[in-house]
Amino acid sequence: MNKKKIFNDPVYGFVTIPTELLFDLIEHPYFQRLRRIQQLGLTGFVYPGALHTRFHHALGAMHLMSMALRTLKDKHVKISAAEGQAALAAILLHDVGHGPLSHALETAIFHEVPHERLSLQLMQRLNREHHGALDLAIEIFQGSYHRPFFHQLVSSQLDMDRLDYLNRDSFYTGVQEGRPGADRLIKMLTVVNERLVLEEKAIYSIENFLVSRRLMYWQVYLHKAVTSAEQMIIRIVQRARDLTRAGHRVPASPDLHFFLSKPVSITDFEQDESILQRFVQLDDYDIWGAVKMWAGHPDKVLSYMSRSILDRHLFKITLQSEPFDEDLKLGVTELISEKFSLPMDEAKLLMLSGRISNNAYDSHDETIDVLTKSGHVVNVAEASDLPNIRALSKRVEKYYICYPKEIIQ
Repeated sequence: MNKKKIFNDPVYGFVTIPTELLFDLIEHPYFQRLRRIQQLGLTGFVYPGALHTRFHHALGAMHLMSMALRTLKDKHVKISAAEGQAALAAILLHDVGHGPLSHALETAIFHEVPHERLSLQLMQRLNREHHGALDLAIEIFQGSYHRPFFHQLVSSQLDMDRLDYLNRDSFYTGVQEGRPGADRLIKMLTVVNERLVLEEKAIYSIENFLVSRRLMYWQVYLHKAVTSAEQMIIRIVQRARDLTRAGHRVPASPDLHFFLSKPVSITDFEQDESILQRFVQLDDYDIWGAVKMWAGHPDKVLSYMSRSILDRHLFKITLQSEPFDEDLKLGVTELISEKFSLPMDEAKLLMLSGRISNNAYDSHDETIDVLTKSGHVVNVAEASDLPNIRALSKRVEKYYICYPKEIIQ
């Protein structure tokens, strides 16, 4: 069988699968499941075109990785065939542990189970199936390989993951200002002392990338209506979970019911392989199928919220830079209680509040480094004469409160 297939990607054109191992990983049910998980969760409620999946994103990130490796080889960075394949496998599988609706339900279904840990567990399972062929990919993914630039290409402040999701998400949402100029950034990559850096002439491209990232966060990922929709689906699943654990009948697919019925920690995943097997059966369809059933549930809170999200009757959302006053929250809860004839403890469930935040460049976490013409490696914030990059390092926080629109009509 010819395993050197070509995909026609709407963002990049033709994407080649260069090795048989990568083809086999793409064909595996763990990876095919990503076709059923939307990349942007509920963002399609605001941007109708944003219906692309984690499957698209993983292939795109692999394509950008192949471009980056080719650039580095052209600059005489020694990269063996084994290292190249491992880097491609690591980026291909970096999101394989994502749950339904991407980030929206990480806290509603599980208790402190980050998708990166599940991705690692699934990579280890695939590694056993392939008799150790992913040993090096796992080292790169974890950051334990002795050449750290490979891990930086997978996960850093300027990695192939971010470059693809900004490119792809701006394409599918139609927010053209969010395009990060990935081609030029990749062409400017090089390696110094086994660490990833960019040539000094890339400074303005780096600034464009960071500005694009901030714009995409506030205009797309943290858009106020998207935030309202995501908080609603989180509360819906939390309510279904609480009712299930209290002994009420809440219909759901067998695997979703398993996670709703009892708390599952990352330790449970590591100690019981059957839990991971249940997890890989979950996708967006489990959630939406359940929400359709829950719209007719006798519990007022669950049925009202489920019907609202299905019909896109999103909660009113207000944002501000300071935390909301507790008296205001109490007043909103009392209005909900009166309007829906609910006791206060249930009315509270229809008042959603919290905080969203973003900084485009977290220089405390890990820096984007630039190779100056004099041969020194410096943080891009120091190399640039542009105040923008330092400003983009500042974390911006906003507080929100969401509630049914009916209470103000």
